[in-house]
Amino acid sequence: MAKWTPKHEAPEPLEGPVVATIIGGTIVWFVLFLVQLPFYGWFDEHGHTWWVWTCLAGGGLGFIGIWYVRRRDAAIRRTQAEETDAEAGRASSAPTD
Repeated sequence: MAKWTPKHEAPEPLEGPVVATIIGGTIVWFVLFLVQLPFYGWFDEHGHTWWVWTCLAGGGLGFIGIWYVRRRDAAIRRTQAEETDAEAGRASSAPTD
């Protein structure tokens, strides 16, 4: 069988408030952890302690995500600034007749 290849262009990546989204998700995970913590005994009796630890892991991974997307956004802004400076430098050094 022949491998199917798409006939259209891939869409541009969706960019939005990535840092705010990751921070919001991290807050939700930690709030869920804190809400479940007083009921740890119930979770333990019913064999659902993994719910509590999943929320804590989600919050911890959220911190890694915040660190990552903040550095990514800073790198994107830095690259855009360098490109803008390079274009401005080329425009100012262009000969005028």
